[in-house]
Amino acid sequence: MALLPVSEARALILAGVEPLPEEMAALADAHGRVLAQDLRAGRDQPPFPASAMDGFAVRSKDLASLPARLKVIGEAPAGRRFEGGVGPGEAVRVFTGAPVPAGADTVVIQENARQAGDIVIVETEAPVGRHIRAAGLDFRRGEVVVPAASVLNPRAIGLAAALNRASVPVRRRPLVAILATGDELVSPGALPRDDQIVSSNGHALAAMVQQFGGQPLDLGIVADELAATEQAIARAESADILVTIGGASVGEHDLVRRALQGRGIRLGFWQVAIRPGKPLMFASAGQQRILGLPGNPVSAMLCARLFLKPLIAGLLGLEGEEQLQTAKLETPLPANDHRQDYLRASLRRHPDGTMTTAPFPRQDSSMQRTLHAAQALIVRPPHAAPALPGEMVEILEIDF
Repeated sequence: MALLPVSEARALILAGVEPLPEEMAALADAHGRVLAQDLRAGRDQPPFPASAMDGFAVRSKDLASLPARLKVIGEAPAGRRFEGGVGPGEAVRVFTGAPVPAGADTVVIQENARQAGDIVIVETEAPVGRHIRAAGLDFRRGEVVVPAASVLNPRAIGLAAALNRASVPVRRRPLVAILATGDELVSPGALPRDDQIVSSNGHALAAMVQQFGGQPLDLGIVADELAATEQAIARAESADILVTIGGASVGEHDLVRRALQGRGIRLGFWQVAIRPGKPLMFASAGQQRILGLPGNPVSAMLCARLFLKPLIAGLLGLEGEEQLQTAKLETPLPANDHRQDYLRASLRRHPDGTMTTAPFPRQDSSMQRTLHAAQALIVRPPHAAPALPGEMVEILEIDF
């Protein structure tokens, strides 16, 4: 069976993906969520000409001759408007954020004025508009202030609050069920036999799902038994995505494919021309998409980055294309074979803005420590020619 190219595998996984329905989220719970609709301003901000400094609101024409002596007729603290107007020879004491009284067209900061009783003496000029924030300076009524498909970071949440939104429409988080398989696995904290290992993939993938904007559902570890595997898969029926780990290859104990087929689920593909991660499987059941990831930790996490991340992004209404950059190679690379290679590598940034990269000497897909130490993946296309130090290579910065 011919191996499927990475780009074709991604296209099949993403075919027909539509954003999930929207729901309302309280602003306090909206951090990291994806906005489902544009947020428009319901009024100008500020809603009135506002003083940008503490000082005196005056008419600029009254400062034509300096020093100017003006009568203080009142004050305007923030949140309390001065109801009268400023006439010739008059001033109003204003504070930062307060509405500028009618008739005044400039603000003299308090450092440039001396008040004695109800008289203020101004000895410096203040052109029209000085220290006044125009109404609508930040945004105007009807404007789109935070566009749909924005990931709500603290700045966007602050804007939403300024728009007087106590809650915002967001995309429902994709529910991602995660199922690890294998008699050789025990959960962290358990005592493994000398023929077992501690399962790490489920926890790593759950963290990746959260980082990508999804909601993980841990289905635990299932033994290498067909009935148990089928029952575990049945528990994921409500999930938008089912991620299985291991058991999708061709061995006698690789039961995930058989369990899916036994439930009438049609496989899309199950081998991809990628290293690490060749035994990647994809299937669908109604609206649910199923990714069968390899059991080796580096393979599982790499495939999650390349295929699960854009799938979650599509369900959230986001763009999910990987962003490749280039870096100068520090060490030679041999010619590549028919699989697209992702080599764990160091990445150095230099003062002139250039980057250099070097692959780690050991690339075994079970070695999580090298993945933890890596800053980038060198992407080697199928049949790439040998590369010498100094040549430019494509890299994918590690963001998980």
